[in-house]
Amino acid sequence: MRAAGVLMHLTSLPSPHGIGTMGAAARDFVDFLAAAGQRYWQILPVCPTSYGDSPYQSFSTYAGNPYLIDLDLLAADGLLEPGEYQNIDWESPPDRVNYGALYQKRWAVLRKACARLLAQPPAAYREFCEKSAFWLPDYALFMALKDAHGGRPWTDWEPALRRRDPAALAEARRRYAADLDFWQGVQYLFFAQWHALKRYANGKGIRIIGDLPIYVAADSVDVWSTPEAFQLDGDLRPTEVAGCPPDGFSATGQLWGNPLYDWDAMAKDGYAWWVRRIRALCATYDVLRIDHFRGFAGYYAIPFGQTDARGGRWRQGPGIALFRAVENALGRPAILAEDLGFLTDDVRALLRESGFPGMKVLEFGFDSRDGGDYLPHTYPRHCVVYTGTHDNEPVNGWFDTAPAADAARAVEYLRLTQAEGYHWGMMRSAWASVADLAIVQAQDLLGLGHESRMNTPSTLGGNWCWRALPGAFTPALAARLRRDMELYGRL
Repeated sequence: MRAAGVLMHLTSLPSPHGIGTMGAAARDFVDFLAAAGQRYWQILPVCPTSYGDSPYQSFSTYAGNPYLIDLDLLAADGLLEPGEYQNIDWESPPDRVNYGALYQKRWAVLRKACARLLAQPPAAYREFCEKSAFWLPDYALFMALKDAHGGRPWTDWEPALRRRDPAALAEARRRYAADLDFWQGVQYLFFAQWHALKRYANGKGIRIIGDLPIYVAADSVDVWSTPEAFQLDGDLRPTEVAGCPPDGFSATGQLWGNPLYDWDAMAKDGYAWWVRRIRALCATYDVLRIDHFRGFAGYYAIPFGQTDARGGRWRQGPGIALFRAVENALGRPAILAEDLGFLTDDVRALLRESGFPGMKVLEFGFDSRDGGDYLPHTYPRHCVVYTGTHDNEPVNGWFDTAPAADAARAVEYLRLTQAEGYHWGMMRSAWASVADLAIVQAQDLLGLGHESRMNTPSTLGGNWCWRALPGAFTPALAARLRRDMELYGRL
């Protein structure tokens, strides 16, 4: 069935409190999507961000990002007083997120709310803790210990805690009991608001596409609590780390630095770690996009300590065995595969065997640095087409930065006109394609340029900060979008 949606992360929603949240603006955006004839809202990972503010480098694969908790909703629930948050200066213009100010000022507000919650915890809180027992206690302890160690990574903690000596963990739970309560309480608040928002979206006919990063951060509870699942040495340091080889976009490749999985060890228990993870995220979202899908066929391994990705080599991934284990345990969850990057025959075969729809990025069809088949006349129906993703320029930014010959080819192929706007013409080309699902960036709907780019891979600073201005998603824009959904059979 043909359908369409919009890529817009929660942090990018308008808000008077420094960052987009799960409050009124999120529901307003759902209303806009419904009025515009959209059926999907795609977001980035909602897990807590660590250094660098990337949702793809998180302290936990299961936890929710406390920054996304809406303060007005907490006040409506009697957990905050207006004066405790409404006059805080979040030190950011309305179109940007200042993560430094959030780190300095948000936690004190959330601690007040949690103190009131925990003074008389509702039955739903106890139910949440019981349901989340497979991850929540370890997460709470990890975060409490990070605070106690001044934010240092777990690999720098004293040996007994680093190696999870049972006596040391028991003592830490006793010593930091109040902090454990806070970290569990804040997760309850996040998921209470998240599930309320998801119910609202589903009630309006909008399904939420979430994101599963293939790798987890080195400094995460995931690696600390299950080191046997990763390629670590005797001192619990990675032997090799993740990244991408040099290509037309980067002469030195991309050094991500994430620890790599020990796939042989994971295979011995039927990939139980992955089954748990996918089960939890499928319960969080309606559809799951698996990032860097090609890494399950073959992954790029870079020796630990290298300064760039040029010294890496390809190694074999788990292949279809992992997804057979997921299917045996969960049935056929709704999954999209981000099959971009260096594609080889084994990646294409894995995509076919999995049955998942792959991705097409319209900008790549005209980029002379990329050799993939991304022109619309090559698409199968069973795929998802994007104008661009969070790692790409918005369309107008692409036209401003792409080689002139590439831009000219896109104009000629798509018959773009300045009168219509290149951004609108490229979106219309995605909607007109045979792809079952077409997703456009919110920045493209608004006609924004490079200044609104969400992320530039392999760079630090200035990423993940863009926010839409209040009132940007107007009824007139919804009506124009809905008309194109009618024209191209995606309503």
